[in-house]
Amino acid sequence: MLEVMDLKKKFKQTLAVDGVNLYLEQGEIVGLLGPNGAGKSTTISMISSLIAPTSGDVRYFNESIVKKPQKLREHLGVVPQEIALYENLTGRENLQFFGKIYKIDKNQLAQKIEEVLDIIGLKEKQNALVKTFSGGMKRRLNIGVALLHEPTLIFMDEPTVGIDPQSRNYILETVKRLNKEKNITILYTSHYMEEVEYLCDRIYIMDQGHIIAAGSKDEIKHILSAEQTILIEAEDIKRDWIKLLENHPSVNKLTAQDKRLTLLVPKEMDFFQTVIETANETNTVLKSVQIQTPTLEDVFLHLTGRALRD
Repeated sequence: MLEVMDLKKKFKQTLAVDGVNLYLEQGEIVGLLGPNGAGKSTTISMISSLIAPTSGDVRYFNESIVKKPQKLREHLGVVPQEIALYENLTGRENLQFFGKIYKIDKNQLAQKIEEVLDIIGLKEKQNALVKTFSGGMKRRLNIGVALLHEPTLIFMDEPTVGIDPQSRNYILETVKRLNKEKNITILYTSHYMEEVEYLCDRIYIMDQGHIIAAGSKDEIKHILSAEQTILIEAEDIKRDWIKLLENHPSVNKLTAQDKRLTLLVPKEMDFFQTVIETANETNTVLKSVQIQTPTLEDVFLHLTGRALRD
């Protein structure tokens, strides 16, 4: 359905996107995962034809949208990372305004607005000013705007940033429903690992302008099939204890956060005794030690050497 080929974008001396290749099949939810500043939003902007690439091409059903963007625009809905609404209009007035921009027939628009309000769960709040909306309500209305013209393809750029867990869960369920019931193809960008893992059929991991891994969830996790993750919680994480573990030849990665350590070690290695011994040596009081198979976050850490939310 959509193919991105060697896409690059340079802003003055900064190469924000460097040779990105990806594709979407019809009916998929595809995740574009990466930390803030990875180049995700710039990539989305180029694929949406909002900004021109420095080089490379984007093909929609094998036609270049860099040269002829109109064919894609007619079928594309975009949910931007920043809220794109008029705060001094009501929810319904925002939908009417954007519906007119889409040139939807007046009678058809009224019906579409009712459908969209049902989907995003804002029927009861439709006549309230947007400036009175919570963050989650604004995010849901942002999605509603993108649905008005019945797109077959939607790009969602971090649609759950800065909202409460209840609204976030509602949005995730809405994305699933749109994909299953309306067969809408979705490219979903996020730096929340669990969202991408829950929603997506395939995943691209992006960092520093590059795609650094691609595949199904299982394929990506298979990158660390020879390793295991050890999660350690202690009453106090001492610097000398961290150094002992970091310098151990079997520790491939170590991250420390608050009173927790995460280690990546070879799967065949029985590292439990080493954790106990080094903790005793540094007078560290352990609260729990868990061993688990690698997660997507572990894979990202392995590939980039830093935590995803850095």
